[in-house]
Amino acid sequence: MGDRLPEPHASSSPAVAASSEAEEIEVLDSEDVLPMAAEDHWKALFDQRASCSCRQALKAEKSSWNEAQVKKQAEMFDPDNTGYISTEKFRSLLQRHGSELDPHKLEVLLALADSNSEGRICYQDFVNLMSNKRSNSFRQAILQGNRRLCSKALLEETGLSLSQRLIRHVAYETLPREIDRKWYYDSYTCCPPPWFMITITIVEVAFFLYNGVVLDRYVLQVSHPLYLKNALLYHPQLRAQAWRYLTYIFMHAGIEHLGLNVVLQLLVGVPLEMVHGAARISFVYIAGVVAGSLAVSVADMTAPVVGSSGGVYALVSAHLANIVMNWSGMKCQFKLLRMAVALICMSFEFGRAVWLRFHPSAYPPCPHPSFMAHLGGVMVGITLGVIILRNYEQRLQDQTLWWIFLSIYVIFVLFAIFWNIFAYSLLDLKLPPPP
Repeated sequence: MGDRLPEPHASSSPAVAASSEAEEIEVLDSEDVLPMAAEDHWKALFDQRASCSCRQALKAEKSSWNEAQVKKQAEMFDPDNTGYISTEKFRSLLQRHGSELDPHKLEVLLALADSNSEGRICYQDFVNLMSNKRSNSFRQAILQGNRRLCSKALLEETGLSLSQRLIRHVAYETLPREIDRKWYYDSYTCCPPPWFMITITIVEVAFFLYNGVVLDRYVLQVSHPLYLKNALLYHPQLRAQAWRYLTYIFMHAGIEHLGLNVVLQLLVGVPLEMVHGAARISFVYIAGVVAGSLAVSVADMTAPVVGSSGGVYALVSAHLANIVMNWSGMKCQFKLLRMAVALICMSFEFGRAVWLRFHPSAYPPCPHPSFMAHLGGVMVGITLGVIILRNYEQRLQDQTLWWIFLSIYVIFVLFAIFWNIFAYSLLDLKLPPPP
């Protein structure tokens, strides 16, 4: 490989990589460039801080390196090694290489270039964008730049396949900003699929059918005298068995209880998981489940708990609160009517739970299951859940409210644990006998 420096406007561009310690960077000549995706190629154009493993992987392909050439090329973008490049150079690269990107991603890059009043682009912002890990400051820059863009909305695009229309529909159902909807539309690959909500639903239905066969009852199973003998539900006398604070979601009062919970968690939970990922949605769901059982153990100390309403109400309340807080940006159809229907369904389910709680018990002196789990789930949804849904592809650790609400949740969990250890004996509370 020769030592001649390639011309800045050559048709073939070098791929650049370097260490995260801002070490000296290296480049491949155009003849030796390895195949890479468009996003990887774009990151390589600027990447002065890529991981050492990336450099080692490229070296393993026996490519020839010329550090002097790379230094020279890097100085053209960032001569002072500041971590920034000028907006003019950034725009010139967009013009030369923009055809390699999806049009919506190119639009985001243009918004980034337009938004910066200081005339420079931060390297890390660029890498965050291409890695789908965008900072809060980056989001604000994109929003400012997006005001200058007059491109066609995603909803107006035609000639889409069935799967593309489904992804577009999910984007409009869950995301309030057009730039995020377009980014999600280009980035979503259905790999992995929304497995968490589907798996939870299948397991809940399987346990319900099993209990229906054992108890020979499907409507109001909870009224069967043997219902409380199941090892999964939460019972105040068995509160030392920690798994019950979570496994109670696999027990339901009857088919009317299970049916509404399954419908809500599939219609709301699956689209949310497609957008925000299994990790975040499962966290909201499980946090609502745990908060629900702990709320019962604190506020309704003599009652058992069954059903997945804590997790379902956490997701639904977070989604509804996100719609209200971003009302003008949410473009889902019939949103007012659909919110009314969701609230009616939730109110019906909550009313059923309150009625059942105070209905004469089938296994006195133990009352029927409590309704407090619903309220615990709602509190998780309008705090932690809203923060997660409002920060699509943002780093949660950069959000102050995230740490505030997470701290409150942890404090509540610790308080409930100590309450369960000491309060029952101190209050001399008469609990129903174990099943």
